[in-house]
Amino acid sequence: MLASTLLNRQHLSAPAAALALLFTANTAFALQSEPSNTEAKAAISPLKYEDTFNLEFVASPQFISSDTVIYSRQSMDIMTDSRQSRLWQVNIKSGEHRPFIGDDVNLSQATLSPNGKYIAYTKSVKGRAQLHLYYVDSKQSVRLTNLSETPRQITWSNDSKTLAFTLFTPEKQKPLFTGMPAKPKGAKWAETAKYIDSTQYRGDGRGYLREGYNQIYVLPVEGGTPRQLTSGKFPSGGTLSFSPDNDWIYFATPHREDYALNPLFSDIYKVSVNTGELVQVTDMDGPESRPTLSPNGKYLAFSQLNDRKLSYQNSDLVMMELESGDITRLTSSLDRSLGKFVWRQDSRGLVFSYLDKGETKLAAVNLKGDVKPIDVAIGGQALGRPYTSGDFALSKKGDIVFTTASRTTPGDLALFRKGKSPTLLTQLNTDALGHKTLAEVKDVNVKSSVDQRDIGAWVALPLGFDSTKKYPLILEIHGGPHAAYGPHFAMEIQLMAAQGYVVVWANPRGSSSYGEDFGNTIHHNYPSEDYNDLMDVVDAVIAKGYVDTDNLFITGGSGGGVLTAWSIGKTDRFAAAVVAKPVINWVSFALTADAYPYFSQYWMADMPWNIADKLWKRSPLSLVGNVKTPTMLLTGEADYRTPISESEQYYQALKLQNIDAAMVRIPGASHGIASRPSRLIQKVGNIIAWFERYKTKPEESE
Repeated sequence: MLASTLLNRQHLSAPAAALALLFTANTAFALQSEPSNTEAKAAISPLKYEDTFNLEFVASPQFISSDTVIYSRQSMDIMTDSRQSRLWQVNIKSGEHRPFIGDDVNLSQATLSPNGKYIAYTKSVKGRAQLHLYYVDSKQSVRLTNLSETPRQITWSNDSKTLAFTLFTPEKQKPLFTGMPAKPKGAKWAETAKYIDSTQYRGDGRGYLREGYNQIYVLPVEGGTPRQLTSGKFPSGGTLSFSPDNDWIYFATPHREDYALNPLFSDIYKVSVNTGELVQVTDMDGPESRPTLSPNGKYLAFSQLNDRKLSYQNSDLVMMELESGDITRLTSSLDRSLGKFVWRQDSRGLVFSYLDKGETKLAAVNLKGDVKPIDVAIGGQALGRPYTSGDFALSKKGDIVFTTASRTTPGDLALFRKGKSPTLLTQLNTDALGHKTLAEVKDVNVKSSVDQRDIGAWVALPLGFDSTKKYPLILEIHGGPHAAYGPHFAMEIQLMAAQGYVVVWANPRGSSSYGEDFGNTIHHNYPSEDYNDLMDVVDAVIAKGYVDTDNLFITGGSGGGVLTAWSIGKTDRFAAAVVAKPVINWVSFALTADAYPYFSQYWMADMPWNIADKLWKRSPLSLVGNVKTPTMLLTGEADYRTPISESEQYYQALKLQNIDAAMVRIPGASHGIASRPSRLIQKVGNIIAWFERYKTKPEESE
């Protein structure tokens, strides 16, 4: 997924919400009861494709008291082929675990008021998300809005009397041609032509965009008509934060009509709740975003990126003293991708998440910038592939609840208290996975043959693994390319291992979570030696003695699709390949992808027509004449991040050379193919079926 970082970086309402999160895993692993290899051999019960519908995971935890946590319980609905979300609660003292708001489905954005009396949330009413209010004392709910758009970034005022949120606000576009003759009564004419003149006219997962922008609104807690505070032909929103007196709301905006051509640009402003007056708060080189006021109102924390037009850049957590305007960069020494950050109740520091070597970690930082790691690992929210993920919440007294990172289960909820071992609060998948045999995941130590860099890698062993036998191997490559895999549960990996494959994944050069230098080894040089790193990973697993070298397979999606296509243009060692949602031709990609202003400025040294020769040398299509590997292309038909035209170019080039090739088109799917359970199954099922077609039997290879 050329998008793991990009989806965060892409400048919609708050540009540099840039990079992902990470942290340690060893602690969290101890919280999960993982079967030993001996136990697995004793009673093997492999995962099946339909088990995908049985998975659950924790999202959006928050304290509603010192002893009670609510969270979004995410599950799969086999009838609607979608995720469902319900609100549940856990009592930390008693361990009692039960629904919070009845059995209502698809509640989201639950947000506790500062006085603890209300919870605001959204719920679908006749297909549209509406803002609701739950009264904690009486356990009653009331609907507050009748909106045609979905409210987002729900934020309470400090006095619990007002809700602020962002709302897409349409703008009517005037047609270019107005001289169309009147249609006779009963005539059936073709649909009216659509006139487009905006830079950002379509988005992956959203299709062709309507004219309009996110704006900030406020609403009294009693309900009524939301009042619009911001305006302009640019987005205003992202994280919202009320001033202590509730008179101002801090937010980030590019505040320029050409914002779409400047994808990493934004400053922090504040808007008057009473008058709509707008005041600029920051004016730094590079984007500022996610403004968050300290509880005492003296400090403003935000993320800030020193934008140098590099393809991989880490933002810093920055603190401004509002009275003096003095700014302190709190995490510059860390050189890691910044995630979520939350103020301590005493306003003397923050807790934040960050990515480190394929894991999402937590740390605390004081107002001087002294960073102290916290010994917990979070994760468990990337179900398909083993990407870094995770969420956490901080209580007023400093306790932390977090989503756990495990190699064999999706994320549960756990509690961390200083000086104590973490406590597991939920076990959502015991019923679905407790009787299943899951692949054992092990670390693989790899040194790059290019420059002796350490390359993080992991391997999942097939069920009933016997080190004296030989197994087929799948190399699964992550997207991004500035993203990171880690030792995390992944349904796609587990399903592959359940079919008898050794599955290996890695973080080659260019991956996030290892610092800017490591990430930028592929700056204007992608793909390149990341290919060598991946081949070194395959060789390291082969050296262990249990891989059938006649049955090596390769696949990856988005950036992983790029590297899969590049690899089979470099080597014929693989028996078959599946190239998922790739970029094949950098010139055509740069001028068809939804985020083309970003790609052309940050991934390319110049406009594509000026450097077509250089882009061609890095295009997998330039190597297609070398390909001998049977190759399947797999892409969503509604993918606007790496449009399906990229896959079609490669498919046709392979066919022209009489190479065994096939194309799987996923109807209606955007870049995130596995967003629906059945699509995840289709994706993995087709990959395995293609590999099985070309896998030789042991007797054939003797």
